[in-house]
Amino acid sequence: MRDFIYYAPTEVVFGVASEEKTGKLVKQCGGTNVLVHYGGQSAERSGLLGKICRALEAEACLPVAAILTIPAAGSEMSNSTVITNEDGDLKKGYSNDLCRCKFAVMNPERTFTLPNYQTACGVTDIMMHTMERYFSHDDDMTVTDAVAEGILRTVKDSAFEVLKAPENYAHRAQIMWGGSLAHNDLTGCGTTGDWATHQLEHELSALFDVAHGAGLAALWGSWARYVYKENVTRFAQFAVNVMGVTNDFKSAEHTALAGIEAMENFYRAIGMPVSICQLIGRQATDDEIRMMADKCSSGGKGTTGNLKILYREDMENIYRMANG
Repeated sequence: MRDFIYYAPTEVVFGVASEEKTGKLVKQCGGTNVLVHYGGQSAERSGLLGKICRALEAEACLPVAAILTIPAAGSEMSNSTVITNEDGDLKKGYSNDLCRCKFAVMNPERTFTLPNYQTACGVTDIMMHTMERYFSHDDDMTVTDAVAEGILRTVKDSAFEVLKAPENYAHRAQIMWGGSLAHNDLTGCGTTGDWATHQLEHELSALFDVAHGAGLAALWGSWARYVYKENVTRFAQFAVNVMGVTNDFKSAEHTALAGIEAMENFYRAIGMPVSICQLIGRQATDDEIRMMADKCSSGGKGTTGNLKILYREDMENIYRMANG
């Protein structure tokens, strides 16, 4: 196991009506002026925005806080952001502990109205945050593996339950808390993360304006088949412990490939694409593939990944594998 520093300073306020505590929490952090930042119109239509503003006005920052409405990115407990430059369709990640939330308010009821597609995209992103840390050359981290595998199994199983019954609080809660644990570095303690699938997907969603989670599903199987021989044992472990594949003790490679196929079948079962063609409704052109590989590699000067270091040619190969 590698030496590591684990830092998770975010106070989590989890449960029914937790958003009503927002004003008190801001005051505890010394906040006097608040910038309320939100996405589309659902926060306003649902009444959440008004409730938050009233809670703030009752206790009237530079410090950041989050009231979660879609579990996916894990931003509420991570130090990561993604910056998009629409002039040139560039999308790059950035991490800094200054980005960490002082507190996060998490009420699973606020996710009841999520469309199934967005729920599935979120589940895919949550699981990928752990998988990017899990697929590593660092094999001697039994506790971290057990935590990671438990989160992956739980989120995977809960996905089917909430897609059948969107107002299932128990399983919405599992997914919401799983999303935070998947990206607060707990599942990466003692490992060297890979993050190649995320970097490849950033260029895919920047170019085609698709949902991040769906893009991850479209690429992961091709990435996995391209790199699995770098650590066949780890892919076989994932197949058995997470995907429930029967261990073929005569062939770790057979088990590993069966696990990759099982993961893709899971994506299909929750309505996610497993190829670029399924994602965008057509195959990417040669020029588009070269453009994505060029941007992902910073014009051929950079690499991505750690399980297998990917150069520009490798990136292009994976995009082509995923294009079917």
